[in-house]
Order: sequence, then C-alpha cells, then structure tokens
Amino acid sequence: MDYKGFLMHPRMKSKRKPISKKLRFEIFKRDNFTCQYCSSKPPKAPLEVDHIIPVKSGGTNDVENLITACFDCNRGKGARELLMMPLSTIEKADRMKIAQEQFNQYKRILNREKKIINGQIDSICNIYSSCFEDWSLTERFRLQIKQFISQIGFEQVEEAMEISCSKITDPRDATKYFCGIVWNKIRNHE
Repeated sequence: MDYKGFLMHPRMKSKRKPISKKLRFEIFKRDNFTCQYCSSKPPKAPLEVDHIIPVKSGGTNDVENLITACFDCNRGKGARELLMMPLSTIEKADRMKIAQEQFNQYKRILNREKKIINGQIDSICNIYSSCFEDWSLTERFRLQIKQFISQIGFEQVEEAMEISCSKITDPRDATKYFCGIVWNKIRNHE
C-alpha cells in the first residue's frame, strides 16, 4: 500500500500568519480583557487571542475572526470550529450598541437644554443692554444669572431684571439691585 498520498512533507504545512502585538492588544481591549468563553480575567488566567474559525479551516487574522480566550479555554477548544459566537460576546456587543445610542440621546438632550438656558440668559442680558446702551454683562455675571435661573426659574429672574432696569438709572447699581431682588426671591422660594 502506498502511504505517500496520506503524508505531508514537514515543509508543506500551512503557514500561520502571526498576530501583531498591536492587533492582539486591540482584541483584548475590545473584549474588555476578559475570556469570551468563561469570563476569566488576568491575573487569574493568562489571555490569548483565539481564531473563531481555525486557521486550519481557512480562518484569517481579521478582527471579526479573533476573540479573547483564556489559556485553558483556547487549549480546550483547540482547532475546532465554533458553530456560533459565544453568547456573552453577542450580548456585550448588543449592550454596547444600546449604551452608545443612549449616550448619544443624552448628549442631544444636554445640547438642547444648553441652547434653551443660553437663550434665557441672552434674553435677560438683552433686557439690561436695552436699558443701558453701550453696557453689557460679563461672562461671570452670565454664569451668575444661570445659577439664579437654576434656583428660582427663568420667569422670576427675568422679572427681577425688568424691575431693576425700570427702577434704577445707574448701570452698576442696576446689577446690584437685580441681585438683591433675586436673593430675596430665593429666600422666599425656600
């Protein structure tokens, strides 16, 4: 019997392309430095990068084919092909997608609130500037107005500026009077 058809010359083995340290680190980072099969983490378990589709079955070093595995899980799996991704990886990817969407929605809400508050501050500053031409309120004072709005609301702060500007003729005294009115409103509000 001729065994030549069953034997492979040692130099004819398929060459495995090494995974670069940078790619290895990116896979670990993506997988939160956690074995995707058993959830082990260093220092309890040394981590390795595993091929989901083994190299001997045509698997590549593409990011989608690489997964973080601890030493024991990687050796236990060996060169067998996974029929499906570990559930924990799919769940994590879904959770990350949901968290990103929620974060983006939260940022949009914060931006809308910021625009509204800045508009309210501008409105109060415009009352002052329309009464005292060539005068404007500083950024520091704008921050104080923002604080006042957060404590008693826009309408109360706006009313205080209108009262102040209608009663006081000196621009410096008007801001002092405005602050006095607001502080009284804050004390009465509490």
